[in-house]
Amino acid sequence: MDRGNLGEQTEKEFQQYKSPYNNYKFTEEFIVQRLQSNTIDTTARVCVSTIQRMYSMLRGTELSEENEEASVAGLERLFKQQPPIEYNPAIPIETFDVIITDECHRSIYNLWAQVLEYFDAYLIGLTATPGKQTFGFFNQNLVMEYGHEQAVADGVNVNYDVFRIRTAITEKGSKIEAGFQVERQDRETRKKRWEELDEDFQYDPNQLDRDVVTPDQIRKIIKTFKDKLPSIYPGREHVPKTLIFAKDDNHAENIVEILREEFGKGNDFAQKITYRTTGDTPKNLIKAFRNSYNPRIAVTVDMIATGTDIKPVEIVFFMRAVKSRSFFEQMKGRGVRVIKSDDLKAVTPDAIAKDHFIIVDAVGVCEQDKTDSRPMEKKPSVSFGKLMQAVSLGNTDEEVLSSLAGRLARMEHRVDEDDDKRIRAQTDGLGLKDLSKNLVDAMNPDLPLEARQQSIQTATRPFFDPRLRELLDFVRQKNEITIDIISQDEVLEAEFSADAKDRAKNLVESFEKFIEDNKDEITAIQILYSRPYHERLNFEHLEVLSEVINAPPYLMSRGQLWEAYAALEKAKVKGAGGKRLLTDLVSLVRFAMHEDNELVPFPERVNTNFKAWLAQQQTRHSGESRKLQNNVFSEEQMKWLYMIRDHIAANLSIETDDFDYAPFSGEGGLGKVHQLFGEELPVILDELNQGLAA
Repeated sequence: MDRGNLGEQTEKEFQQYKSPYNNYKFTEEFIVQRLQSNTIDTTARVCVSTIQRMYSMLRGTELSEENEEASVAGLERLFKQQPPIEYNPAIPIETFDVIITDECHRSIYNLWAQVLEYFDAYLIGLTATPGKQTFGFFNQNLVMEYGHEQAVADGVNVNYDVFRIRTAITEKGSKIEAGFQVERQDRETRKKRWEELDEDFQYDPNQLDRDVVTPDQIRKIIKTFKDKLPSIYPGREHVPKTLIFAKDDNHAENIVEILREEFGKGNDFAQKITYRTTGDTPKNLIKAFRNSYNPRIAVTVDMIATGTDIKPVEIVFFMRAVKSRSFFEQMKGRGVRVIKSDDLKAVTPDAIAKDHFIIVDAVGVCEQDKTDSRPMEKKPSVSFGKLMQAVSLGNTDEEVLSSLAGRLARMEHRVDEDDDKRIRAQTDGLGLKDLSKNLVDAMNPDLPLEARQQSIQTATRPFFDPRLRELLDFVRQKNEITIDIISQDEVLEAEFSADAKDRAKNLVESFEKFIEDNKDEITAIQILYSRPYHERLNFEHLEVLSEVINAPPYLMSRGQLWEAYAALEKAKVKGAGGKRLLTDLVSLVRFAMHEDNELVPFPERVNTNFKAWLAQQQTRHSGESRKLQNNVFSEEQMKWLYMIRDHIAANLSIETDDFDYAPFSGEGGLGKVHQLFGEELPVILDELNQGLAA
């Protein structure tokens, strides 16, 4: 590697890596040294260094941190004669067994190649963008190739969509007629002066932001970006972490100024991160951009263009053209990094999951044929269900398979554990990642024709099953919501339509038939059917029932059932539209069995029964041994009784072990409840367990 911040990043990866064999972190088992001086720790198993630091060490010279941080790509061209590296006895040629050089598409040639050739070690190069020079240096020895689509299917990277912004001046330039006043600005000091033009001044797009700055062009792009953010990331209040690429440092300054003006969120909101950053150091600004809420938007030229990992970035914004294919791939790669949902939410509170990123293209850079990877989504207007159906009917066009693989890969970042289990049960153990990966593998053009046909057949076979297609479509719709921020609505009717009532009726009839058919098969239904109950219903019984009705072929959720009953019998249903607890299944089953005349949320039923139990206590003889004050529980006892009531509402019952956990543990736990109720505690718990859940 050729930059200090990449060395720091590499060291952190070693520090965070846990062995799958013993769960130890790498640095707990082995010494990892990041070279920041001219001394190599002979006990270290891994040394992390920039190539320029190792070059300086071999020559016996010092290297400042500032020089180590700066890019060295192309620096060798300034040397008419390359300063040779002599043998250094303090660093023998056998010092390393293996040398891994990152970003090997640059900075390892000519002047720097001496460093790699000095050591008698195996040499491995890593790069996302190998060029002809890279292949030549490694004697065409490509050990492994890992493409964008493969990485997305494996869940290593995320895919991307392109959002294009066009303006007239960006595409055609402009003309200022003679006689108008223009501002002149010094490139270094940014000092301005006014001057009247004595002839027409015309400029083309290539001169923009280098020879000519048109503030309104920058402002139009930034304002459009701000206005379109709700459609780029619907439902977000917080601006996603955005990385903007500018043409040069002066252009970056102008962009930052306009960002701060247009968004009006203070200076910390948008920061320039270049080698000419003033105030805080680039290292600290990169760290804040990665780990803190601010800055939300970072503007750079090429400092964060390659290698630097900033996983929370969800928007990569091009306000500069890029001529180099490999450089464009590197810049685009700043957005592909996968991040855990909790880590993303730590810096972007209203983010759900990073299942894709957006390229905002304000200069047409994505329209040039210089990219190895393109969005996997080739059929964005075709529904997920139609794509699966097309595959099931034998359509193996690459556009269809690629689009389906991209949709599956995006779903994989949002699916919950229960849905993952259901999908695997339907596919003999294949998850969304496996289904996506198999489709990508099948499109490999390097496979022999027969092998490719076999791979396509294997990859598409699961989608022949209509039950799987139905399940996948259900899971996708359950986990995704479309937010239309454009349309305005007016109330035309305020009741359920005939079609909605028919669907509700079918769902209710299916549920009631399910109850009748399984009254001798599923424990929860058996217990609720028996009078008196032959055993106490528990939380585990309800979990089994819930799992069955949620799974194919039923696919009935508690919320759907509650709303269906509300559509048909509104007067008899309470709590429609609210969040449904697992214990609400008790109310649903009893109502479906026509045991209850009203469908009431289970906590409400528990509270009604609790009030009745308290009234019974009031009528008991005052001479009973319970710790009552004038036949009324004390204030502290009532506080605990309310907590017990709420626990039963959510869990069906309470046992003495439950007092070791929240919220009871925070109030004194089992010891405190024994102190308050004494010998009567078992009797009270038994009565509440029997009476409240009845």
